[in-house]
Amino acid sequence: MPLTDDELEMLLLQGESDRIERKRNANDMDRIREAVCAFANDLPDHRAPGVVYVGVEDDGTCSNLAIEDDLLQRLGQIRDDGAITPFPALEVRRATVGKCGMVVVVAYPSENPPVRFRGRAWIRVGPRRAIATPEEERRLIEKRRWANLPFDAQPVTGAALDDLDLNRFQLEYVPSLVSMDTIAQNERTIEQQLLALRLITIGKVPTTTAILMLGKSPQDWFPGATIAWRRIGGANLTDDTVDERVLTGPIPDQLRRIDEFMDAANAAHLAMGPTTHTRVADYPLAALQQIVRNAVMHRSYDGANAPVRVTWYADRVEILSPGGPFGAVTPETFGRPGFTDYRNPTLSEALKGYGFVERFGQGMEIVRRTLLANGNPPAEFQFPPEEAPAWVHVIVRKRS
Repeated sequence: MPLTDDELEMLLLQGESDRIERKRNANDMDRIREAVCAFANDLPDHRAPGVVYVGVEDDGTCSNLAIEDDLLQRLGQIRDDGAITPFPALEVRRATVGKCGMVVVVAYPSENPPVRFRGRAWIRVGPRRAIATPEEERRLIEKRRWANLPFDAQPVTGAALDDLDLNRFQLEYVPSLVSMDTIAQNERTIEQQLLALRLITIGKVPTTTAILMLGKSPQDWFPGATIAWRRIGGANLTDDTVDERVLTGPIPDQLRRIDEFMDAANAAHLAMGPTTHTRVADYPLAALQQIVRNAVMHRSYDGANAPVRVTWYADRVEILSPGGPFGAVTPETFGRPGFTDYRNPTLSEALKGYGFVERFGQGMEIVRRTLLANGNPPAEFQFPPEEAPAWVHVIVRKRS
Protein backbone atom coordinates (compact mmCIF):
# COMPACT_ATOMS: atom_id res chain seq x y z
CA MET A 1 0.00 0.00 0.00
CA PRO A 2 1.20 3.59 -0.64
CA LEU A 3 2.93 5.31 2.24
CA THR A 4 0.76 7.86 4.05
CA ASP A 5 1.94 11.43 4.69
CA ASP A 6 2.39 10.54 8.38
CA GLU A 7 4.61 7.58 7.45
CA LEU A 8 6.62 9.75 5.07
CA GLU A 9 7.17 12.34 7.82
CA MET A 10 8.21 9.69 10.33
CA LEU A 11 10.77 8.23 7.91
CA LEU A 12 12.13 11.64 6.97
CA LEU A 13 12.75 12.53 10.61
CA GLN A 14 14.89 9.41 11.05
CA GLY A 15 17.64 10.79 8.79
CA GLU A 16 19.36 9.03 5.89
CA SER A 17 19.45 5.25 6.21
CA ASP A 18 19.07 2.14 4.09
CA ARG A 19 15.48 3.26 3.38
CA ILE A 20 15.88 7.03 3.11
CA GLU A 21 17.79 9.46 0.92
CA ARG A 22 17.44 13.26 0.83
CA LYS A 23 18.01 15.41 -2.25
CA ARG A 24 17.95 19.19 -2.49
CA ASN A 25 16.87 18.97 -6.15
CA ALA A 26 16.85 16.61 -9.12
CA ASN A 27 19.89 18.04 -10.88
CA ASP A 28 21.82 14.79 -10.51
CA MET A 29 19.38 12.23 -11.86
CA ASP A 30 22.00 9.48 -11.87
CA ARG A 31 22.36 9.69 -8.08
CA ILE A 32 18.61 9.34 -7.76
CA ARG A 33 18.67 6.32 -10.07
CA GLU A 34 21.43 4.74 -7.98
CA ALA A 35 19.30 5.23 -4.87
CA VAL A 36 16.23 3.72 -6.58
CA CYS A 37 18.33 0.76 -7.72
CA ALA A 38 19.65 0.23 -4.17
CA PHE A 39 16.18 0.45 -2.60
CA ALA A 40 14.83 -2.00 -5.20
CA ASN A 41 17.61 -4.48 -4.31
CA ASP A 42 16.72 -4.17 -0.60
CA LEU A 43 19.85 -5.97 0.57
CA PRO A 44 18.91 -5.64 4.30
CA ASP A 45 15.64 -7.45 3.38
CA HIS A 46 13.29 -4.91 4.97
CA ARG A 47 10.61 -5.94 2.45
CA ALA A 48 9.49 -2.32 2.66
CA PRO A 49 9.92 0.58 0.24
CA GLY A 50 12.75 3.08 0.29
CA VAL A 51 12.13 6.78 -0.32
CA VAL A 52 14.07 9.50 -2.12
CA TYR A 53 12.87 12.88 -0.80
CA VAL A 54 13.49 15.48 -3.52
CA GLY A 55 13.31 19.02 -2.10
CA VAL A 56 15.00 18.40 1.24
CA GLU A 57 18.44 19.54 2.44
CA ASP A 58 20.95 17.10 3.93
CA ASP A 59 20.00 18.26 7.43
CA GLY A 60 16.30 17.58 6.78
CA THR A 61 15.19 21.19 6.31
CA CYS A 62 13.06 22.27 3.36
CA SER A 63 14.89 23.47 0.25
CA ASN A 64 11.73 25.20 -1.08
CA LEU A 65 12.02 23.43 -4.44
CA ALA A 66 9.56 24.51 -7.13
CA ILE A 67 7.46 21.40 -7.85
CA GLU A 68 6.61 21.62 -11.54
CA ASP A 69 5.07 19.07 -13.89
CA ASP A 70 8.35 18.74 -15.80
CA LEU A 71 10.11 17.62 -12.60
CA LEU A 72 7.44 14.99 -11.91
CA GLN A 73 7.67 13.77 -15.48
CA ARG A 74 11.47 13.44 -15.40
CA LEU A 75 11.37 11.52 -12.14
CA GLY A 76 8.54 9.30 -13.40
CA GLN A 77 10.61 8.30 -16.43
CA ILE A 78 13.10 6.57 -14.12
CA ARG A 79 10.85 3.52 -14.14
CA ASP A 80 10.99 2.68 -17.83
CA ASP A 81 13.73 4.70 -19.50
CA GLY A 82 15.80 1.50 -19.54
CA ALA A 83 18.67 2.71 -17.35
CA ILE A 84 17.47 0.51 -14.46
CA THR A 85 16.71 -3.14 -15.17
CA PRO A 86 14.59 -5.02 -14.43
CA PHE A 87 12.03 -2.24 -14.26
CA PRO A 88 11.65 -0.90 -10.71
CA ALA A 89 8.25 -0.59 -9.08
CA LEU A 90 7.96 3.14 -8.38
CA GLU A 91 5.56 5.72 -7.04
CA VAL A 92 6.34 9.37 -7.84
CA ARG A 93 4.11 12.09 -6.42
CA ARG A 94 3.91 15.49 -4.82
CA ALA A 95 3.78 15.46 -1.04
CA THR A 96 3.66 17.92 1.83
CA VAL A 97 5.73 16.58 4.68
CA GLY A 98 6.00 18.76 7.78
CA LYS A 99 4.72 21.79 5.80
CA CYS A 100 7.46 21.29 3.18
CA GLY A 101 6.42 20.75 -0.42
CA MET A 102 8.51 18.07 -2.15
CA VAL A 103 8.46 15.13 -4.52
CA VAL A 104 8.75 11.65 -3.06
CA VAL A 105 10.12 8.79 -5.16
CA VAL A 106 9.04 5.57 -3.45
CA ALA A 107 10.92 2.48 -4.67
CA TYR A 108 9.55 -0.96 -3.79
CA PRO A 109 11.72 -4.07 -3.31
CA SER A 110 12.17 -6.14 -6.46
CA GLU A 111 11.11 -9.77 -6.59
CA ASN A 112 13.83 -10.46 -9.16
CA PRO A 113 17.13 -8.96 -7.91
CA PRO A 114 19.82 -8.00 -8.56
CA VAL A 115 18.52 -4.78 -10.07
CA ARG A 116 21.14 -2.89 -12.09
CA PHE A 117 21.66 0.72 -13.10
CA ARG A 118 23.67 0.79 -16.34
CA GLY A 119 25.03 -2.68 -15.70
CA ARG A 120 25.94 -2.16 -12.04
CA ALA A 121 24.02 -3.57 -9.07
CA TRP A 122 23.77 -0.88 -6.37
CA ILE A 123 23.05 -1.69 -2.72
CA ARG A 124 22.54 0.29 0.45
CA VAL A 125 23.36 -0.66 4.02
CA GLY A 126 22.69 2.20 6.40
CA PRO A 127 23.57 5.50 4.68
CA ARG A 128 26.20 3.77 2.52
CA ARG A 129 25.53 3.35 -1.18
CA ALA A 130 27.91 1.15 -3.17
CA ILE A 131 28.22 -1.33 -6.02
CA ALA A 132 27.40 -4.83 -4.82
CA THR A 133 30.28 -7.26 -4.32
CA PRO A 134 29.98 -10.84 -5.64
CA GLU A 135 29.01 -11.98 -2.14
CA GLU A 136 26.34 -9.29 -1.88
CA GLU A 137 25.00 -10.25 -5.31
CA ARG A 138 24.77 -13.86 -4.13
CA ARG A 139 22.67 -12.71 -1.17
CA LEU A 140 20.41 -10.74 -3.51
CA ILE A 141 19.91 -13.80 -5.73
CA GLU A 142 18.86 -15.86 -2.73
CA LYS A 143 16.07 -13.34 -2.07
CA ARG A 144 14.27 -14.04 -5.35
CA ARG A 145 10.65 -15.05 -5.07
CA TRP A 146 10.35 -17.36 -8.07
CA ALA A 147 6.63 -18.04 -7.75
CA ASN A 148 5.77 -14.36 -8.29
CA LEU A 149 7.98 -13.75 -11.31
CA PRO A 150 6.67 -13.20 -14.86
CA PHE A 151 6.79 -16.10 -17.30
CA ASP A 152 9.99 -14.95 -19.01
CA ALA A 153 11.86 -15.18 -15.68
CA GLN A 154 10.44 -18.57 -14.68
CA PRO A 155 12.58 -21.74 -14.91
CA VAL A 156 11.94 -24.02 -17.89
CA THR A 157 11.09 -27.45 -16.55
CA GLY A 158 13.45 -30.10 -17.92
CA ALA A 159 16.03 -27.66 -19.30
CA ALA A 160 19.67 -27.75 -18.17
CA LEU A 161 22.88 -25.76 -18.62
CA ASP A 162 23.80 -27.98 -21.59
CA ASP A 163 20.84 -26.48 -23.48
CA LEU A 164 22.52 -23.03 -23.45
CA ASP A 165 25.23 -21.74 -25.75
CA LEU A 166 27.69 -20.60 -23.06
CA ASN A 167 30.15 -19.23 -25.63
CA ARG A 168 27.45 -16.87 -26.88
CA PHE A 169 26.74 -15.93 -23.27
CA GLN A 170 30.35 -14.96 -22.58
CA LEU A 171 31.14 -13.30 -25.89
CA GLU A 172 27.84 -11.57 -26.64
CA TYR A 173 25.37 -11.50 -23.75
CA VAL A 174 27.62 -10.43 -20.86
CA PRO A 175 29.35 -7.56 -22.74
CA SER A 176 25.92 -6.32 -23.86
CA LEU A 177 24.36 -6.17 -20.38
CA VAL A 178 27.19 -5.71 -17.88
CA SER A 179 29.40 -2.63 -17.47
CA MET A 180 32.99 -2.96 -18.67
CA ASP A 181 34.52 -2.20 -15.27
CA THR A 182 32.40 -4.94 -13.70
CA ILE A 183 33.57 -7.37 -16.37
CA ALA A 184 37.20 -6.36 -15.74
CA GLN A 185 36.83 -7.16 -12.04
CA ASN A 186 34.76 -10.27 -12.64
CA GLU A 187 35.87 -13.27 -10.60
CA ARG A 188 32.54 -15.07 -10.85
CA THR A 189 32.11 -18.47 -12.45
CA ILE A 190 29.85 -18.79 -15.49
CA GLU A 191 27.11 -20.22 -13.29
CA GLN A 192 27.38 -17.26 -10.91
CA GLN A 193 27.18 -14.85 -13.85
CA LEU A 194 24.10 -16.63 -15.20
CA LEU A 195 22.51 -16.39 -11.76
CA ALA A 196 23.34 -12.71 -11.42
CA LEU A 197 21.75 -11.95 -14.80
CA ARG A 198 18.56 -13.89 -13.89
CA LEU A 199 19.14 -16.58 -16.52
CA ILE A 200 19.20 -19.66 -14.28
CA THR A 201 17.78 -20.60 -10.90
CA ILE A 202 19.83 -21.53 -7.86
CA GLY A 203 19.18 -25.12 -8.95
CA LYS A 204 20.87 -24.34 -12.33
CA VAL A 205 17.66 -24.52 -14.36
CA PRO A 206 17.59 -22.05 -17.31
CA THR A 207 14.82 -19.48 -17.42
CA THR A 208 12.56 -18.73 -20.38
CA THR A 209 14.71 -15.71 -21.32
CA ALA A 210 17.88 -17.83 -21.21
CA ILE A 211 16.39 -20.38 -23.61
CA LEU A 212 15.03 -17.71 -25.97
CA MET A 213 18.24 -15.65 -26.07
CA LEU A 214 20.94 -18.30 -25.60
CA GLY A 215 19.34 -21.66 -26.30
CA LYS A 216 21.03 -24.06 -28.69
CA SER A 217 17.56 -24.99 -29.96
CA PRO A 218 14.93 -22.64 -28.44
CA GLN A 219 12.11 -24.08 -30.55
CA ASP A 220 12.48 -27.46 -28.79
CA TRP A 221 11.04 -25.69 -25.74
CA PHE A 222 8.95 -22.96 -27.35
CA PRO A 223 7.80 -24.11 -30.82
CA GLY A 224 6.05 -20.82 -31.54
CA ALA A 225 9.05 -18.63 -30.74
CA THR A 226 9.72 -17.93 -34.41
CA ILE A 227 9.17 -15.22 -37.02
CA ALA A 228 7.18 -16.30 -40.08
CA TRP A 229 8.20 -14.21 -43.13
CA ARG A 230 6.14 -14.20 -46.30
CA ARG A 231 6.48 -11.92 -49.32
CA ILE A 232 3.51 -11.82 -51.71
CA GLY A 233 3.61 -10.49 -55.26
CA GLY A 234 0.19 -8.81 -55.08
CA ALA A 235 -2.17 -7.13 -52.66
CA ASN A 236 -4.12 -10.27 -51.67
CA LEU A 237 -3.18 -13.23 -49.50
CA THR A 238 -4.08 -15.58 -52.35
CA ASP A 239 -1.64 -13.95 -54.80
CA ASP A 240 1.62 -15.66 -55.70
CA THR A 241 4.18 -16.04 -52.91
CA VAL A 242 7.58 -14.61 -53.82
CA ASP A 243 9.42 -15.82 -50.72
CA GLU A 244 8.47 -17.63 -47.52
CA ARG A 245 10.63 -18.54 -44.50
CA VAL A 246 10.27 -19.49 -40.85
CA LEU A 247 13.10 -17.91 -38.86
CA THR A 248 14.28 -20.04 -35.96
CA GLY A 249 17.14 -20.07 -33.46
CA PRO A 250 17.81 -17.56 -30.65
CA ILE A 251 15.86 -14.30 -30.84
CA PRO A 252 18.90 -12.10 -31.70
CA ASP A 253 19.57 -14.24 -34.78
CA GLN A 254 15.92 -14.04 -35.86
CA LEU A 255 15.84 -10.25 -35.55
CA ARG A 256 19.05 -9.82 -37.55
CA ARG A 257 17.72 -12.05 -40.34
CA ILE A 258 14.30 -10.36 -40.53
CA ASP A 259 16.10 -7.01 -40.82
CA GLU A 260 17.96 -8.38 -43.86
CA PHE A 261 14.76 -9.65 -45.51
CA MET A 262 12.88 -6.40 -44.94
CA ASP A 263 15.81 -4.30 -46.18
CA ALA A 264 16.10 -6.39 -49.35
CA ALA A 265 12.35 -6.16 -50.04
CA ASN A 266 12.16 -2.40 -49.41
CA ALA A 267 12.33 -0.79 -52.86
CA ALA A 268 13.83 2.69 -53.17
CA HIS A 269 12.77 5.27 -55.74
CA LEU A 270 14.27 8.50 -57.00
CA ALA A 271 12.40 11.52 -55.62
CA MET A 272 12.78 14.51 -57.93
CA GLY A 273 13.24 17.87 -56.22
CA PRO A 274 13.64 21.34 -57.77
CA THR A 275 17.43 21.25 -57.40
CA THR A 276 18.34 17.85 -55.96
CA HIS A 277 17.28 14.22 -56.35
CA THR A 278 17.11 11.82 -53.42
CA ARG A 279 16.34 8.14 -53.08
CA VAL A 280 13.30 7.39 -50.92
CA ALA A 281 12.28 3.90 -49.81
CA ASP A 282 8.73 2.54 -49.85
CA TYR A 283 8.94 2.24 -46.05
CA PRO A 284 11.25 3.67 -43.38
CA LEU A 285 13.14 0.59 -42.21
CA ALA A 286 13.34 1.99 -38.66
CA ALA A 287 9.54 1.94 -38.36
CA LEU A 288 9.26 -1.68 -39.50
CA GLN A 289 12.10 -2.71 -37.20
CA GLN A 290 10.41 -1.11 -34.19
CA ILE A 291 7.11 -2.83 -34.89
CA VAL A 292 8.69 -6.27 -35.40
CA ARG A 293 10.96 -5.95 -32.37
CA ASN A 294 8.07 -4.84 -30.18
CA ALA A 295 6.04 -7.77 -31.49
CA VAL A 296 8.79 -10.20 -30.47
CA MET A 297 9.47 -8.46 -27.16
CA HIS A 298 5.88 -8.09 -25.97
CA ARG A 299 4.28 -11.24 -27.39
CA SER A 300 3.01 -14.05 -25.20
CA TYR A 301 5.37 -17.02 -24.89
CA ASP A 302 3.22 -18.78 -22.31
CA GLY A 303 1.20 -21.45 -24.12
CA ALA A 304 1.19 -19.55 -27.44
CA ASN A 305 2.49 -21.67 -30.33
CA ALA A 306 1.82 -19.09 -33.06
CA PRO A 307 4.77 -17.21 -34.59
CA VAL A 308 5.14 -13.48 -35.06
CA ARG A 309 4.02 -13.05 -38.68
CA VAL A 310 5.50 -10.51 -41.11
CA THR A 311 3.61 -10.46 -44.43
CA TRP A 312 4.97 -8.17 -47.14
CA TYR A 313 2.37 -7.32 -49.79
CA ALA A 314 2.83 -5.18 -52.89
CA ASP A 315 1.08 -2.24 -51.21
CA ARG A 316 1.53 -2.78 -47.46
CA VAL A 317 3.31 -4.69 -44.69
CA GLU A 318 1.34 -6.49 -41.98
CA ILE A 319 2.78 -7.66 -38.65
CA LEU A 320 0.78 -9.96 -36.37
CA SER A 321 1.87 -10.62 -32.79
CA PRO A 322 0.28 -13.31 -30.59
CA GLY A 323 -0.72 -11.90 -27.23
CA GLY A 324 -2.71 -8.69 -26.87
CA PRO A 325 -1.88 -5.48 -24.99
CA PHE A 326 -0.62 -6.09 -21.46
CA GLY A 327 -1.21 -4.45 -18.08
CA ALA A 328 -1.53 -0.66 -18.28
CA VAL A 329 -1.50 -0.85 -22.09
CA THR A 330 -4.98 -1.36 -23.54
CA PRO A 331 -6.40 -1.03 -27.08
CA GLU A 332 -7.37 2.52 -26.10
CA THR A 333 -3.93 3.51 -24.75
CA PHE A 334 -1.80 1.48 -27.18
CA GLY A 335 1.04 3.60 -28.58
CA ARG A 336 0.21 6.67 -26.49
CA PRO A 337 3.12 8.35 -24.64
CA GLY A 338 3.27 7.47 -20.97
CA PHE A 339 1.46 4.14 -21.28
CA THR A 340 4.00 1.33 -21.03
CA ASP A 341 4.02 -2.09 -19.45
CA TYR A 342 6.07 -5.23 -19.91
CA ARG A 343 4.82 -8.79 -20.18
CA ASN A 344 8.45 -9.97 -20.56
CA PRO A 345 10.66 -7.60 -18.52
CA THR A 346 13.78 -9.82 -18.44
CA LEU A 347 13.60 -10.46 -22.18
CA SER A 348 13.04 -6.72 -22.76
CA GLU A 349 16.15 -5.96 -20.71
CA ALA A 350 18.19 -8.37 -22.82
CA LEU A 351 16.96 -6.93 -26.13
CA LYS A 352 17.75 -3.41 -24.98
CA GLY A 353 21.24 -4.52 -23.92
CA TYR A 354 21.77 -5.96 -27.40
CA GLY A 355 20.77 -2.64 -28.94
CA PHE A 356 17.54 -3.84 -30.57
CA VAL A 357 15.62 -1.37 -28.40
CA GLU A 358 16.99 2.16 -28.04
CA ARG A 359 14.81 3.33 -25.18
CA PHE A 360 11.79 1.73 -23.58
CA GLY A 361 8.43 3.33 -24.30
CA GLN A 362 9.69 5.15 -27.42
CA GLY A 363 9.08 2.51 -30.10
CA MET A 364 5.67 3.71 -31.30
CA GLU A 365 6.84 7.33 -31.33
CA ILE A 366 9.73 6.31 -33.62
CA VAL A 367 7.19 4.55 -35.85
CA ARG A 368 4.96 7.61 -36.00
CA ARG A 369 7.81 10.04 -36.65
CA THR A 370 9.64 8.02 -39.31
CA LEU A 371 6.46 7.17 -41.24
CA LEU A 372 5.51 10.83 -41.32
CA ALA A 373 8.97 11.90 -42.48
CA ASN A 374 8.98 9.27 -45.25
CA GLY A 375 5.51 10.19 -46.53
CA ASN A 376 3.72 7.01 -45.42
CA PRO A 377 0.25 7.02 -43.87
CA PRO A 378 0.10 6.44 -40.09
CA ALA A 379 0.35 2.83 -38.93
CA GLU A 380 -2.97 1.10 -38.33
CA PHE A 381 -3.44 -0.98 -35.15
CA GLN A 382 -6.13 -3.64 -34.90
CA PHE A 383 -7.20 -5.80 -31.96
CA PRO A 384 -9.58 -8.78 -31.79
CA PRO A 385 -12.95 -8.72 -30.01
CA GLU A 386 -12.76 -9.64 -26.33
CA GLU A 387 -14.00 -13.20 -26.86
CA ALA A 388 -11.32 -14.00 -29.49
CA PRO A 389 -7.69 -15.07 -28.87
CA ALA A 390 -5.50 -12.06 -28.10
CA TRP A 391 -3.25 -10.55 -30.75
CA VAL A 392 -2.02 -7.23 -32.09
CA HIS A 393 -2.25 -6.61 -35.84
CA VAL A 394 -0.29 -3.69 -37.35
CA ILE A 395 -0.63 -2.49 -40.95
CA VAL A 396 1.93 -0.17 -42.54
CA ARG A 397 0.92 1.11 -45.97
CA LYS A 398 3.32 1.88 -48.78
CA ARG A 399 4.46 5.40 -49.46
CA SER A 400 2.33 6.83 -52.26
